[in-house]
Amino acid sequence: MNAALWIIFGFLALSLYLGIQARRGKDMNLEQWTVGGRGFGTIFVFLLMAGEIYTTFTFLGGSGWAYSKGGPTFYIIAYGCLAYIMSYWLLPAIWKYAKAHKLMSQSDFFVSKYNSPYLGVLVSLVGVVALVPYLVLQLKGLGIIVSEASYGTISSSAAIWIGVIAVTVYVMISGIHGSAWNAVVKDIMILGVVVFLGLYLPFHYYGGIQPMFEAIEAAKPGFLSLPDSGQSASWFVSTVLLTALGFYMWPHTFGSVYAARNEKVFRKNAIVMPLYQLVLLFVFFVGFAAILQVPGLKGADGDLSLLRLSIKTFDPWFVGVIGAAGLLTAIVPGSMILMTAATLLAKNVYQAFAPAASEQQISRLAKYLVPVVALVALYFTFEGGNAIVALLLMGYSLVTQLFPALFFSLWKRNFVTKQGAAVGILAGVATVAYITISNSTIGTLFPSLPQAVKDLNVGIVALIVNVVLMTVVSLLTGSGAAVGSKKEMVA
Repeated sequence: MNAALWIIFGFLALSLYLGIQARRGKDMNLEQWTVGGRGFGTIFVFLLMAGEIYTTFTFLGGSGWAYSKGGPTFYIIAYGCLAYIMSYWLLPAIWKYAKAHKLMSQSDFFVSKYNSPYLGVLVSLVGVVALVPYLVLQLKGLGIIVSEASYGTISSSAAIWIGVIAVTVYVMISGIHGSAWNAVVKDIMILGVVVFLGLYLPFHYYGGIQPMFEAIEAAKPGFLSLPDSGQSASWFVSTVLLTALGFYMWPHTFGSVYAARNEKVFRKNAIVMPLYQLVLLFVFFVGFAAILQVPGLKGADGDLSLLRLSIKTFDPWFVGVIGAAGLLTAIVPGSMILMTAATLLAKNVYQAFAPAASEQQISRLAKYLVPVVALVALYFTFEGGNAIVALLLMGYSLVTQLFPALFFSLWKRNFVTKQGAAVGILAGVATVAYITISNSTIGTLFPSLPQAVKDLNVGIVALIVNVVLMTVVSLLTGSGAAVGSKKEMVA
């Protein structure tokens, strides 16, 4: 067994230990398991929410897109900054309402605001369907990282199975507490590794960051700018808007809001988080540095660029450190996704049809559902072949369909009815599903449209369909003032 593998498995063991120990001294009821007893301070909430940007998507997908796509990669910097600015006003409003009504999941918010448990079922199902590709993303990344960093000693499939078993165990035992403690280790590791790689590799191979970009431009003219079609300026703007609006619509991120001790936590974080986003530049620098040093990676193999260049450059022990950091980027968000999906299915789907079920029964069912969700994700992990960023963008297109109903629910006089919210969400999701399954684009569906329109992100088109139908159905099914008078504005 090489040094890299010893280090990777050492950190996996540490992760499992911290995840299990996190429950010590706590009565792990449903509230403790899902939202940490609403007692997390600024640091833990920051790591659970801001730290969520450092997943395998960041570690492999960000560098992979820099390697494969060039200029369009910078959308990843833009959308997070916009989302964090929005959070200054959005998250305190959500937190106040959730605390006052003792909510424990994203779907609880919609159930309470629209007085409809069946709308909660719909929101839960959309959330779980979107979370599966996000979890698949983490598992694919985990397999790539361990297999590459171990120099092929451990296969991708074996690494995925080992990681899933470890995460499933500590999620069932400690819930969000285990995720929070592992997030501390993950962010320390990832920040150190990413900043080092992002500076060292450009200087080592090119003599600096500017010379690196000059060399890329000379070898691939125009690669660092947006193309005239495809991932053009209109694609860039619409994708940034879609992902910014959907940023807090992920059920596990939304649920993290409830864990805060008070609303000031979010305003403090909103000041710092846009700066934290800039660390992603160092991830991109690694991908750009790999373009001329490890050429020939095609399609989804572009996600291997960071690890391939690291293996070429460093000794095995340091490749192990890089692999361990990457491992943590998979298992921390993976644990949050597992816990959230299981909670949604137990509390907002099962309980909607079995309202007499006790909290203890729901808590037990949620924990039992963790390995079930894990097995479903494993199936799609081994059957699917999409590149990492493509998986994430598909999930974003789905969860963003929840944003209009959430946004209007925060108004003093909400004109949206539960029927309008449901029809809008269904229409938006159906639009995303049709275009994704048929492998279509706006351009292939409407070839006569201007290029700028054809390049729009399909999620934005689905969002427009969503809002139009939500508005029409709400106006037809009654006055939204009736809803607004019952649900106070909590901004």
